[in-house]
Amino acid sequence: MEAKATAKYIRISPRKARLVVDQIRGRDVQEALAILKMIPNRPAKPIYKVLHSAMANAENNYAMNREDLYVAQAFVNQGPVLKRYRARARGMASRIRKPTSHITIILKEKREG
Repeated sequence: MEAKATAKYIRISPRKARLVVDQIRGRDVQEALAILKMIPNRPAKPIYKVLHSAMANAENNYAMNREDLYVAQAFVNQGPVLKRYRARARGMASRIRKPTSHITIILKEKREG
């Protein structure tokens, strides 16, 4: 049994978000929450929210025990890139890319025994 939560179109670069997600993959849920609370990186806040949502899904939808949960999978996919333009010298324009991310966390229960 597994519980899943996804946040789409988060305005954070997937490359930067993956650095934070790599820190919690395979850890207990309580330990992952503590890590995310202490990490100063900007992607930690939306990832913390997705982890909380996955915990709530596990508890309410699948009747899983909160203490037995661990982060089975956690990954960040690239979303659409918002393209904006900024005026530059001599009447030119340069493109500004604003990347988005899709954050997915899958929780499973530890097997006792």
